[in-house]
Amino acid sequence: MWKQYRLGVVNHHTLALDLQSWWSRVRRREDPNSIVGGSCARHGGDQFWALKDVSFEVRQGDVLGIIGRNGAGKSTLLKILSRVTAPSRGEVRYKGRIASLLEVGTGFHPELTGRENVFLNGAILGLSKADIRKRFDEIVSFAEIDAFIDTPVKRYSSGMYVRLAFAVAAHLDPEILVVDEVLAVGDAQFQAKCLGKMQDVGTQGRTVLFVSHNMQAMRQLCGRAILLREGEIVVDGTPQAAIEEYLREGSRGAGCGSLDQLLRDLPADPVFRFDRIALRQHGRDVQQSVENGTALEVEIAYQVLQRTSGLRVFLDLYDDQGTLLFRSFNDEDGDGIPTVEAGGYLSRVEIPADLLAPTSYTLKIFATIFNVRTCYPDGISIPLRVERTGKANRAYPAEPIRGKLAPWLRWETITTSKGGTT
Repeated sequence: MWKQYRLGVVNHHTLALDLQSWWSRVRRREDPNSIVGGSCARHGGDQFWALKDVSFEVRQGDVLGIIGRNGAGKSTLLKILSRVTAPSRGEVRYKGRIASLLEVGTGFHPELTGRENVFLNGAILGLSKADIRKRFDEIVSFAEIDAFIDTPVKRYSSGMYVRLAFAVAAHLDPEILVVDEVLAVGDAQFQAKCLGKMQDVGTQGRTVLFVSHNMQAMRQLCGRAILLREGEIVVDGTPQAAIEEYLREGSRGAGCGSLDQLLRDLPADPVFRFDRIALRQHGRDVQQSVENGTALEVEIAYQVLQRTSGLRVFLDLYDDQGTLLFRSFNDEDGDGIPTVEAGGYLSRVEIPADLLAPTSYTLKIFATIFNVRTCYPDGISIPLRVERTGKANRAYPAEPIRGKLAPWLRWETITTSKGGTT
């Protein structure tokens, strides 16, 4: 499949080219004005390929995750699969009813009530009124909007829209359920409820296509994942493989050069200034990729511009879901609030070897004045990819490391009996 958009225009500037494109669509032929280098290029207008040579197969009962950065083509792909728009080249073949939840209010008429929209969506899916009535109470109960079901949906909040729209899409038994990032609009409790429902749908032999930036949900739900980059598939495999590449992609371009530039671009602070931040292993500077079998030294050089009480530097380590794993201050071994004189300082801290699991993290460096303020509230973010080089029984090469931390703990096993006797 290919999908092309033209930037800044909605037609081809001339009636002849518009008629040519229309006639091609009627005959189900390739549009000669949408191909790079064709008459479209010759007659002006910029082409933008949202999807380029995307090809894959999804079998019945599969739960497929689709991930990628903003603008990678995820929503365009789902709109084509849901028949909202047509591909510029190629085709989609499917078997069964498709229910889509692509954006807030998809398929709802704002002037109709929630009840009327449930029946409207069911009719679009080809269900009879009797079938919809059988499921109606379950839909309303799931959406938790009983008091508002006879209110026009134009008066619904975005969260209420999503609740009802997802309940309709999931409970009218489509063979294929297509869900975009729209679930992020709901509250945490409802998101968890939706994820549980999609798991149930997957175990019932129905097909789910799921787009999300929530990597934990992607791991939890999907048996396979596709990573899109600039409209092309770059990974089609396990969710873990796609997620790891997605996270590596996000950390590219954040090396030492850009970190130094980031420090130089920080606004002036009357008390504190970062001079340099470095990560070191084996006695040399490293960038985003480090080994889990070697201690990681974090080195922070800074200037204190005036005598300050309670000034500290500290680091936070976050996992790939944004969960804080630990925080460490440079004065943790002290017994009081430090008073720091003006001058230059170098603080070092060591993250022990064999502590971090081989996955992706974010390291954030901060400076704070106790009970007053944080000098740079967002901190200095450093993407960190930890590679597996530490201790592991190599007799089990396929055994995955689960969790975010993988400390090497000393075990002892002794014999307490022989021959089945104690």
